[in-house]
Amino acid sequence: MTAATTTPASPATCDLCDARRDDASGAFRVLAPVFRHFGARGAFHGRVATIKCFEDNSLVREAVQRPGEGRVLVVDGGASLRRALVGGNLAAAAARNGWAGIVVDGCVRDVAELDALALGIRALALVPMATDKRGAGEADVPVQIQGTWVRPGDWLYADADGMVVSERAMHA
Repeated sequence: MTAATTTPASPATCDLCDARRDDASGAFRVLAPVFRHFGARGAFHGRVATIKCFEDNSLVREAVQRPGEGRVLVVDGGASLRRALVGGNLAAAAARNGWAGIVVDGCVRDVAELDALALGIRALALVPMATDKRGAGEADVPVQIQGTWVRPGDWLYADADGMVVSERAMHA
């Protein structure tokens, strides 16, 4: 069993928001409600690892080949709708290596393969076009996802109601 399949149940994002409704510190943030759900895991959470890239998934491939340890990979793809940053092969590697989920500010592809994986996946849309492979991008840097800052080491929680990010863990 991988770390991703042994992760405790995710707390409900609505409950997390209710508990922090008056938090003006910026430590708790809600991601924009523009992401579609893919993958067989509807709810997931984990410590965040980040990648910033544009139409080049070379760093995404490198990341999912390493142990995920129950983390969530957040990919700032510049909201591009022209190239898919994650497909069936990369998502399968992420599931196999213990990642809890992947959030892509951009597109994914191979929807039937994604939906069969025990992995939480959120993305803006589907597009069948693969990316270029130039080795471009940055890893482990703060990224802005639809106007919300997400930093390496933050915690991301996702369920059917949305996604939230916190500077600290919010689960038991």
